[in-house]
Formats: sequence, C-alpha cells, structure tokens
Amino acid sequence: MPIKIPNDLPARLTLEKEGVMLMTEDTAHRQDIRALRIGLLNLMPNKIKTETQFARLIGATPLQVELSLIKITNHKSKNTPNDHMITFYRDWEKVKNEKFDGLIITGAPIELLEFEDVTYWDELQRIYDWTQTHVQSTFNICWGAQAALYHFHHVPKHTLPQKAFGIYRHKNLSPASPYLRGFSDDFSMPVSRWTENLKSELPANKGLEVLMESEEAGLCFVADNPHRQLYMFNHIEYDTNSLGEEYHRDVEAGKTINQPANYFPGGNTSATPENRWRSHAHLLFGNWINEVYQSTPFRLEDIGKP
Repeated sequence: MPIKIPNDLPARLTLEKEGVMLMTEDTAHRQDIRALRIGLLNLMPNKIKTETQFARLIGATPLQVELSLIKITNHKSKNTPNDHMITFYRDWEKVKNEKFDGLIITGAPIELLEFEDVTYWDELQRIYDWTQTHVQSTFNICWGAQAALYHFHHVPKHTLPQKAFGIYRHKNLSPASPYLRGFSDDFSMPVSRWTENLKSELPANKGLEVLMESEEAGLCFVADNPHRQLYMFNHIEYDTNSLGEEYHRDVEAGKTINQPANYFPGGNTSATPENRWRSHAHLLFGNWINEVYQSTPFRLEDIGKP
C-alpha cells in the first residue's frame, strides 16, 4: 500500500523516481481505509532531505500510511526555506490534541550541548510526556534517542575523544524481537555522532532491552516497551552519500575531521561508496510499522488509554 504525503512535498518527485508507491491526498479521501497516522518531528537542519529519507522507509511497507510533518513550536529553521515550513509543517502545539499510531523523532546536530541548554528542551520534554497518552509507538533517532533515554531514565550521554564516524559492523542481540525479524546476525550501518550512551549505565529492571550493538561503535538500538519507545543511536536511515556530504562539508569549512571509516572505496574521497545497509533499514522500519499496526487500537481516540 502507498504512503500519503502532501501533493507538492519535494520528496514526492524523488520517491516517484525510486518506485515508492505514493498516494495523492484526493485518492486517500476516496478510500474507506484507516491509514496509520505517523508523525515526523523533524529536528534536522536539512528538513527536506530528512523527510525524504523517512518517507522512503515507511512508504515501502504493505500498509497505507499517512505522514504528518511536525516541528518545534515557533522554531525557525536556518537551513530550510520558510515557505516550505509554512506549507508542510505544523507546530507541535497545534497537533498536541491529536493522536498518532507512530511518531519518529529525529536527531539534531546539538549533541555536545547539555540537554538543559537546548533552547527547546522544555517543549521536547512535554512532547516525550505527550507520547505516553497520544502515540502508540515512538521511534527516536540519534540525539533524539539520547534525549528520550535521558528524559525517561536519566541516562547521561558522554563525549567521545573523537567523532564516531563511518560504517560499522553491528550484532543482532535479539533475533526473536519483532523489530529484528529477518535481520542477519551481523550487519552494517552508518554512525555519525560525537557522544555515546553506555550499556553499563542502563537501569536494570526497567524493561529496557538492548537489541543491537557494535564492538567499535557501542550501543546502537534499545527497546523500551513500558514507555513504548525505541532508541536508535545511529543513522540507519541515511542515504548512500550522507556521510560523504558531512565529510566534505566539514573539510570545506576548515574543520579537522577524519574520513568516515569503512566508507570511501580504497580511501578515495571522490569514489562513490557502496550502500551496505539499505535492505536492513527497510526491514527495520517495515518491522516497526507492522508492530505498530498489530498493537494500535482501531479507533485513534483509544490510543493511550489503559
């Protein structure tokens, strides 16, 4: 089944070229189907690229999905045209009375700040609390995952001596998990962060289950069933060229940055890297959407009720 996104969203052209099934708003209105409502709280600077990455993954599932774009209330994006934000995004304050089957909260390039120093930290805490009554399942990514883990369990993040940056091997620690159904025992995914969370600091007896980790990059993916949260500390949603674009951007800005590990063929920064994580990215989000579908109430208004 297709994903319903706004007719004029820039991601539509890219996804159509890739063969992702899309549905126009008019067609969706004519169908008597309750689509899954998935919200995307987009904290990334390049919002258009991020929209496309997540729409690609949730649009590849066999279920009809309606994607809603959400932003921090009154937050002005420096890297996305204001017209785009006005046309396609709604402030969280304007959607907080609505309910969603799923919510994705992205990362943000602010991980070296203390959580309490982030300008929108107060609202983000209210959003995390709101998910407990208005969202069936929340998928937190990178800094968003660190922030959620800190909010719900007071687990701190720690600054790394150098950026974890590259394509790293990961282990499947829970093959029976519904989120890892069909996953290989060993797989690769992109990592791009200056901080980490430590497995040893996860609280015991709080319902946290570590699903993925890497010998080189550490903790990767944790399920928090009591809070209906998923914490993904790495960037399985990234495009083939995402790490390369980050690297070249920092080089052009005169920043000291190592090449992303295991990424450029032969260390040639002009060569096109291989995407070795695409299938697992689709599998993970497909499993998540299926788990949301299996667990969410038929009536949206029943989400969050005991």
